Amino acid sequence: MPKPTGHDILFPSLPYDLHGRAQAATHDEQLQRFVNHATLSKDQSRKKVTLEIYGRDHLDDARTLAGQIKQHTLDHLDHYLETFVDNATRAGAKVHFARNGEQANAIAVAIAKRINARLCVKSKSMVTEETLLLPALEAIGCETVETDLGEYILQLDHDAPSHIVTPMIHKDRTAVARAFQRELGAKYTEDPKELTKIAREVLRQKYRKADLGISGGNFLVASTGSVVICTNEGNGRLCTSAPRVHIAFVGIEKLVPSLEHLTVLLKMLARSSTGQPLTVYTHTMTGPRKASGGEHDGPEEMHIVLVDNGRTEVLREETREMLRCIRCGACLNACPVYRKIGGHSYGTVYSGPIGAILSPMFKGLANYPDLPNASSLCGACYEACPVKINIPKYLIHLRGEMVSRKITKWSDRLLYRLWAKSLTNVLTYRLGGWAQKVMFRRRAKMFDNTLPEGGNPYTNRGWVGHLPGKVGGWTSERDMPTPPEKSFRQWWAKHSSGKP
Repeated sequence: MPKPTGHDILFPSLPYDLHGRAQAATHDEQLQRFVNHATLSKDQSRKKVTLEIYGRDHLDDARTLAGQIKQHTLDHLDHYLETFVDNATRAGAKVHFARNGEQANAIAVAIAKRINARLCVKSKSMVTEETLLLPALEAIGCETVETDLGEYILQLDHDAPSHIVTPMIHKDRTAVARAFQRELGAKYTEDPKELTKIAREVLRQKYRKADLGISGGNFLVASTGSVVICTNEGNGRLCTSAPRVHIAFVGIEKLVPSLEHLTVLLKMLARSSTGQPLTVYTHTMTGPRKASGGEHDGPEEMHIVLVDNGRTEVLREETREMLRCIRCGACLNACPVYRKIGGHSYGTVYSGPIGAILSPMFKGLANYPDLPNASSLCGACYEACPVKINIPKYLIHLRGEMVSRKITKWSDRLLYRLWAKSLTNVLTYRLGGWAQKVMFRRRAKMFDNTLPEGGNPYTNRGWVGHLPGKVGGWTSERDMPTPPEKSFRQWWAKHSSGKP
């Protein structure tokens, strides 16, 4: 199948079928190498730093505290939203509410038109990816430039981010060099320092000329009305301070009660996402600059767009915990499925385990029926999550929803119902185990690796390379070991009776 790019990657035709992209990704050796190396190193850094700082005895306590802060805020979101709006307005910011992406974009477009904006510099924001803000601004003649280095490269390549934190995890320096040579007319080089210098020279001019700056927000502080962004490149600070007008697009779930609670979450975010004690730049913005107070830096106008876009649907008590997510990407780095299929396979802005539960909630379970099944339920995501979202529980919940709402195929529902019933009866359970053993061992002997005769029944085993029909998915990327000649029940019956 042709490789999708840009808009089609994150906004495919619905309902979305994951299988085509996932199959292509598992056969892409370069993608496998890039994603595996990056995610494994980030996961190891997270484990190392969190254990060094918190120790084994206190790490779980820190995660519990962070989760409780987020859960408390979500449980009382109406109160904290009102408090935030009052304090942000008092500080001079203008707060807007957007029910969906279209409304959010319309607010930004109206502001851009009013100030006659011709150039917008933008820092990394998942919410603006959700709403498709860039095409909306470019449609009115406002050039919009991504300033996060990874996002900038993807923009030049007409590509889309594949990871929540490290958006170009699927590319290497040769891809960057080709993009800079093709789009910027730069001399070809694969030296990371030279590539960074090229981007800096281009982007510095954009900051100087920009009329409008747009950012996301990692957190909103209710007690002060502040927007907080965390970056390692400093582009977020330039986007929000250099242009005369700043717009922050932030999901309503990003609220925290106070600066005291913020400190807990800032530490967990940095340590879980990049393995740093703290991000290089933590920028707290409380209203526009106050010329009467002698402030010389910052925008003349600050607008905050609070975006719902499906979040109030997730606020139901049974699913509210999902909104604790602080977008650290730790669950992606820990997930064996994400490592195999990469971010673009999920067909949505949010990939990995958290995307597998959030995207069906935001956009409809019937539109993303494959995502709840894109997991081995190993629990690595839950162990990695700094705010203790029980992602496996919600994956199972969504799978149950698919059955109860009859989103799955009737043939699949019938097959699994019969299978489940057979497992509850001793006779059919033993019969099924015997039939499986015979079928797999016969297939291994006839079609795949020949089973040797004699010897230990637990080491005398071949491999099944290919299985037919619906069970063929098990062997599409790996071989299946055959069952032993004798079952454990048979072995136990023989040896527990005292026979030699």
